[in-house]
Amino acid sequence: MNMQENTEKKELYDLTLRAKEAAKTLSTLTSSQKNDVLAAMAKQLKANQTQILEANAKDIQYAKDNELADAMVDRLLLDEERVDGMVAALENVMALPDPVGEMGPSSLRPNGIRVAKMRIPLGVVLMIYEARPNVAVEAAALTLKSGNVVILRGGKEAWHSNNAIIDCWHQAIESCGFSKEMVCIVPSQSHEAVNHLLQFRDTIDLVIPRGGERLIRAVTDNSKIPVIQHFKGVCHLYVDKFADLDKAEKLLKDGKVSRPGVCNALESLVIHKDIADEFLKRVNALGNEFGIQFKADKDSASKLDNAEVASDEDYHNEYLSLTMSVKQVDSYEDAVEHIQNHSSSHTEVIVTKDIDRGNEFVKRINSSVVMVNASSRFSDGGELGLGAEIGISTSKLHAYGPMGLVQLTTEKYVVTGQGQAKHY
Repeated sequence: MNMQENTEKKELYDLTLRAKEAAKTLSTLTSSQKNDVLAAMAKQLKANQTQILEANAKDIQYAKDNELADAMVDRLLLDEERVDGMVAALENVMALPDPVGEMGPSSLRPNGIRVAKMRIPLGVVLMIYEARPNVAVEAAALTLKSGNVVILRGGKEAWHSNNAIIDCWHQAIESCGFSKEMVCIVPSQSHEAVNHLLQFRDTIDLVIPRGGERLIRAVTDNSKIPVIQHFKGVCHLYVDKFADLDKAEKLLKDGKVSRPGVCNALESLVIHKDIADEFLKRVNALGNEFGIQFKADKDSASKLDNAEVASDEDYHNEYLSLTMSVKQVDSYEDAVEHIQNHSSSHTEVIVTKDIDRGNEFVKRINSSVVMVNASSRFSDGGELGLGAEIGISTSKLHAYGPMGLVQLTTEKYVVTGQGQAKHY
């Protein structure tokens, strides 16, 4: 390691030490104090909207100059509506109950001690993400409300936007009389900076990477700190033989076309053979209307204008574009098996009028979100009542699926006695 890398490593470690110190104070704040900071941040976003959008315009220009994918540009883009969305996310988090200090049910042991669990913050959370400058608002809002300090490391493509938003956080926090280190930003864009941070297990308690599969695997492979994994979103829509085809068409359109570049967009369509001919006519019409490209089994491909025969690998892909795979199956069992084999554990949807089949699907499919007759686009923290989300965990750890306030806490045992001792 050369002198420059040593200097950077020390600076980053000092940053995490300041974050750990700030976490001690943050963990003691009342719900009212934390909500005051969130309210101040909402005001800062509106007051500095022009500066934020100007910063974002620089990032959009960078994206175009470097020919980034359309899906990346869409995730990167901010406008007045999306700034309003960030303000709404802050207001939603403010309205949610604070889990910190919440006591679970207690039990009285035969010796008279009472045992319960209390929710407490995790401590310092390192958030590594690509594009999506709104993450700098939503992730920080959730970590702050749940009593955690966040260290944000966004991608270089969103550098100007992220810094403009973090400036707003610092102004909001300091206006309430607290340390700005409650929300930190990594000052370096180097890959070495991330590798350094992933070694600081004495000052960082959890790492949450949010982005492409390559990023998630790199963080998981190199971290000495526990990692919440948010792998790709290969979301399936299964149209059962008992489906209402009008509903199925509506959910397909919403799940694929509304925002194809997000992780809860549909990537794969599975169709029961008994309704395949009729439904594929609708699929073909949607494909022609919106320019959807299909990777399909041989029979389905022959009925679609914009299709090519799929390979097995095509069914594992997260396209994040107007491309999707199509699989026609002979039975419900085949549909379940196909989804189980190709799922990324994100979100799966069944369309059916058969209640028993819907319930069976919920039991058989173990992705983090399973839906019956509802759009995959509802697989989102805000839509599921979490106010906002810091990510969607596809790892079956303490958190699985969209992560909100509760998932950013852990529990400690609280034991109350009257002087009981085990041996004396």
